[in-house]
Amino acid sequence: MNSGDAHLAVDYKQLLEVGLKGYEKRTLNAKAALDLTKPESIAKYHFYDAILIVIAAVKKFAKRYADLAKETAKTVNSQRSAELLEISRICNKVPYEPAESFTEAIQATWFMQLILQIESNGHSLSYGRFDQYMYPYLKADLNKGLVTENEAVELLTNLWIKTLTINKVRSQAHTYSSAGSPLYQNVTVGGQTRDKKDAVNRLSFLVLQSVAQTKLPQPNLTVRYHAGINQEFLNEAIEVMKLGFGMPAFNNDEVIISSFINYGVTEEDAYDYSAIGCVETAVPGKWGYRCTGMSYINFPKILMIVMNNGVDPVTERRFTKGYGYFKNMKTLAELEVAWDKTVRELTRMSVIVENAIDLGIEQEVPDILCSTLTEDCIGRGKSIKEGGAIYDFISGLQVGVANLADALAAIKKLVFEEEKVTQDELWQALMTNWESKRSQEIQQMIIHEVPKYGNDEDYTDQLAVKAYDSYIEEIKKYPNTRYGRGPVGGIRYSGTSSISANVGQGRSTMATPDGRKAWAPLAEGCSPSHNMDQNGPTAVLKSVSKLPTEDIVGGVLLNQKVNPQTLAKEEDKQKLIMLLRTFFNRLKGYHIQYNVVSKKTLIDAQKNPEKHRDLIVRVAGYSAFFNVLSKATQDDIIERTEHAV
Repeated sequence: MNSGDAHLAVDYKQLLEVGLKGYEKRTLNAKAALDLTKPESIAKYHFYDAILIVIAAVKKFAKRYADLAKETAKTVNSQRSAELLEISRICNKVPYEPAESFTEAIQATWFMQLILQIESNGHSLSYGRFDQYMYPYLKADLNKGLVTENEAVELLTNLWIKTLTINKVRSQAHTYSSAGSPLYQNVTVGGQTRDKKDAVNRLSFLVLQSVAQTKLPQPNLTVRYHAGINQEFLNEAIEVMKLGFGMPAFNNDEVIISSFINYGVTEEDAYDYSAIGCVETAVPGKWGYRCTGMSYINFPKILMIVMNNGVDPVTERRFTKGYGYFKNMKTLAELEVAWDKTVRELTRMSVIVENAIDLGIEQEVPDILCSTLTEDCIGRGKSIKEGGAIYDFISGLQVGVANLADALAAIKKLVFEEEKVTQDELWQALMTNWESKRSQEIQQMIIHEVPKYGNDEDYTDQLAVKAYDSYIEEIKKYPNTRYGRGPVGGIRYSGTSSISANVGQGRSTMATPDGRKAWAPLAEGCSPSHNMDQNGPTAVLKSVSKLPTEDIVGGVLLNQKVNPQTLAKEEDKQKLIMLLRTFFNRLKGYHIQYNVVSKKTLIDAQKNPEKHRDLIVRVAGYSAFFNVLSKATQDDIIERTEHAV
């Protein structure tokens, strides 16, 4: 066990309003109300005791900072001494007492963010709707003249710098899917209020300004988009994006809110969602354990297992009972039936493993502080691992959607429709990694003659939808270990936030029928395969929008790389905004993020890293320093299609 809580945001709003003191009082009242003659009350009694111990520990932790600041104040000049004494006062107060100023709110939030990471060694522990719960403190201080906007931005930049200092030790296998040491801590701004009004405020702008000043890979920044979003704010967000460090990402309120409501989230809560990792979303302070990231589902590898009668051609291990060899199949329909049965069988296997892991985590890793700050763990007397949260959903991540679509299209067109390639020829080409002259001819036919996902070609896009539906339909059947224990949901859904797992999973995947060579990276997220999207950015958006986004609630991650020169003029920026509005308003896209960097710059950075030490790129649902990425991940980013708007 080396990683704790992930993909959630605690209730920072309530923490700032009542402090841990308020949680302590509620816990004491709940503990006093227990009837210890009831067996279930004994576990609740110990849970409440644990909360009280943790709150006391946090109070002591903050006091150590207060004491150090007070002692240090004795050794410096009067101006610095006054600053340190103020720091000491604040650290003696928060997070135990409620925050009463913007500075106190920032400090309380940072303490909690840090301590939650220490508690669980988790990732994707996010800040939630930062501009919403923090703005009342800024507004009050601005009105009283206690802080200026410049001072507020300075505080924000310091918070982002501190956020970047958090890191964790990962297993080697984990580093392949999390290249660049990201912690996926997400800050969400914009969107709508619970009563459906535009939520942009002055702090929303200052967050953009502070992130633009620091240009750091962490925290992630997400803008919630809706049709009535403040136009000035959207313009400013695009200006920040043009700086070329992969932020902000954009999520579509209309699609996400609707999906949440369909899964049982109340309308008020759905309107209050935030990003909680890469592209994943949740209701802050009400969402349970690990809503995404349980299993990585390698679609192209599964296809190869399907074609080889249930046996992985790489390891020669049998994974399913098998539903026939590709060489003996007479139609695409036979292959699709085998795919459907295999995906369902493997999905069931993954659920069994996930349940075993979850039960182990429930017993061994209670994460009391995280549970304290999540509704309604105190009310129910149990941790988020036991079903204490209001909502609880989990999801695996599906990798290689585009590879699967393009592979099925190649088989359909070249093998079964046009009969230019026999089953034996294609299989031999795959097993030998396209080595022979005939194999290379087949590879070129696949690349140049077959319609590709990402070009608004229904021929291929609908194959992707049909194949993906097999997984979506199956994963819905299986409840998680919190089902029936309190939370709304307790079920599973799909997601395409593959982070950098497309590189790591490609390392174990042989050549595939889309023309991809063995061990090469798979397509990331729901983005097209490298350089296969040849009809421009609008065609990509149309292909992606055909996916069943209403059921891929774990996130539909789309990366697009844009040459900076194509955004040099104001009219170019407005074109991009119109493209964004079209994707979200008309096509009902879920998410999009941009790498505004040229291929030339990336190649030079790979050759001369010392000249590009501050180059930050968007990897998947997060940004990272280009120089710390493995060469395989660097190559993967370099080879992404470069678009003009």
